[in-house]
Amino acid sequence: MTTGESRVRLVVFDLDGTLIDSRRDLADSANALIVEHGGTPLPVGTIAGMVGEGAALLVRRALTAAGVTLELQRDLPRFLELYDERLLAHTTVYDGTREMLDALAAQTPLAMLTNKPQHHTDAVLRGLDLARYFRWVIGGDTAHGRKPDPAGLRFLMSTAQVAVDDTVMVGDSRIDLLTARAAGVRIALVRYGFGFPTTEGLRDGSESVVDRPTDLRSALAGCLPLV
Repeated sequence: MTTGESRVRLVVFDLDGTLIDSRRDLADSANALIVEHGGTPLPVGTIAGMVGEGAALLVRRALTAAGVTLELQRDLPRFLELYDERLLAHTTVYDGTREMLDALAAQTPLAMLTNKPQHHTDAVLRGLDLARYFRWVIGGDTAHGRKPDPAGLRFLMSTAQVAVDDTVMVGDSRIDLLTARAAGVRIALVRYGFGFPTTEGLRDGSESVVDRPTDLRSALAGCLPLV
């Protein structure tokens, strides 16, 4: 698929589980909604395993698992309100991420493609001082749809005027892996992300896998030479 002239000219990042550990705040928000409906809170790890395919599916999965009656038109807006209140209460940037972004942003354009709602995404990036690294940011409630639909990734490549062969996606979950495959781009998966277990059985060895954010630059250079 690649040629001798290919270089990494665009790196597209996922957010939750890739750059930030947001498990506690997402779980606390979902559990607050469950408790409002008379249910019993779920473990943080259980809810973390439901993250990655957008807020609506997270709400559906969490309330169903808690045995709570679901009314999505009512419960999704309420979850988003509850999450607004807890957005950065416990969410942190993974150790080494800022150093990795500093190094990469000096070499190649960076973008973000997440299934997190756009306003939550923008608020998290501002609050954690990550917004400055990304030229383009696409959330999951935009006209581009949600991953694994590759429309958002294709839009980013078109906007950046970068070819498929020169693009690498970075994520932690099966949704990221399926998105990259659908768009025909290479992917680097982060093993430390809470979505990584969902890639089990889907990985075929063509992916780069890293154990620490600081390993990502060399992994990308292994995919394709950096510009």
